Amino acid sequence: MKTHFLLILAFSCICCSCKTAPQAEWVSTTFESPWVTQPEVVAVSETSEPDVVVDVTKTAQTIDGFGTCFNELGWTSLSLLDETVRESILKEMFAPGVGANFTICRMPVAANDFAIDWYSYNETEGDFEMKNFSIDHDRATLIPFIQGAQRYNPNIKIWASPWCPPSWMKWNKHYASRSTTALAKRLKKRQTGEETFMFRVVDNELPEDRQAFEGADAFIQKYAYFKAYALYFSKFIDAYRQEGIDIFGVMPQNEFNSDQPYPSCCWTLGGLATFMGKYLGPAMAEKGVEMMYGTVERPREAMIDSIMQDPDCKRYVKAIGFQWAGKDALPIAARKYPHLKFLQTEQECGNGKNDWNGAVHSWDLMKHYLSHGVSVYTYWNTSLKQGGISRWGWAQNSLVVV
Repeated sequence: MKTHFLLILAFSCICCSCKTAPQAEWVSTTFESPWVTQPEVVAVSETSEPDVVVDVTKTAQTIDGFGTCFNELGWTSLSLLDETVRESILKEMFAPGVGANFTICRMPVAANDFAIDWYSYNETEGDFEMKNFSIDHDRATLIPFIQGAQRYNPNIKIWASPWCPPSWMKWNKHYASRSTTALAKRLKKRQTGEETFMFRVVDNELPEDRQAFEGADAFIQKYAYFKAYALYFSKFIDAYRQEGIDIFGVMPQNEFNSDQPYPSCCWTLGGLATFMGKYLGPAMAEKGVEMMYGTVERPREAMIDSIMQDPDCKRYVKAIGFQWAGKDALPIAARKYPHLKFLQTEQECGNGKNDWNGAVHSWDLMKHYLSHGVSVYTYWNTSLKQGGISRWGWAQNSLVVV
């Protein structure tokens, strides 16, 4: 069986030096016409009005790096390729000075929406001491994926965030927040797939009367649960260190305002502040791990102020991460809290078509985030099978299509 792969890039520019006027050629790529060398670009007179001016007297943020996310479906799709092809892709992405030169990447704490299926590191209800904590599930996917990147860049930096805590730590005892039964009813009324992000609705078996909505705490707000969840993070840090993978930072929750039909957990700002300031922050400080705030997916200034003005949280928060609509809160945060670092934590994921419209939108996102002070820019899906459909039915773009 022949397997094909495609690496989609925004642009590639090759500059040539010579004694005459400098010239450049550029390469474009589409599905129909990959890697086409275009005519040379001839330099205009130096007296012409410039299109771009670089002012070296005004410096902005320091860029810590660009990266992608290690998801389970990223590894299972890459594993379909011949080893030599897969290694060439990892080299292209992670080897210094070769291709993308990714240096700082994200990973989930257990299952996310692009996992093979739901799991956590401890589904034993009431195990507050985390005696049954285990990352064994990750030995088939996430660990070899990250170690594959480390072969080409041993110094790659990794941060992590959960999409959902162990399900028994939520009052609805389920990994999801929104019932797919309710979602399907709503979509049927709309009579159009264009109004939803789901390619197809995959039943998550969450009853409608146990949905956990945005604006309320899905996590059980009790001391024993807070303490156990902070221990869960600490065990995760220790276990991955034993695998030779050092996690430099964590965020407490992916999109804590989003009630999704896949792994998710809504928090109020008060609940999140309690967990971060009194439990997670101290636990991560003990491990020498940075606690960052996020991921922020709403354009509301109050979401930033509420955490950064909390006396406990502000002692520990080192950075703030933004994605999706949260990008509109970034300019305000950058002005109000210039001592913090800012991360773009997940590029908007498209529709699985990996087309030119997606590339243009990606470029616009990069311009917005980099113009407003982020030090880190993160792509989302590294690799997916053609169509890019998640376990829960969402079709998304990826850097590599298998």
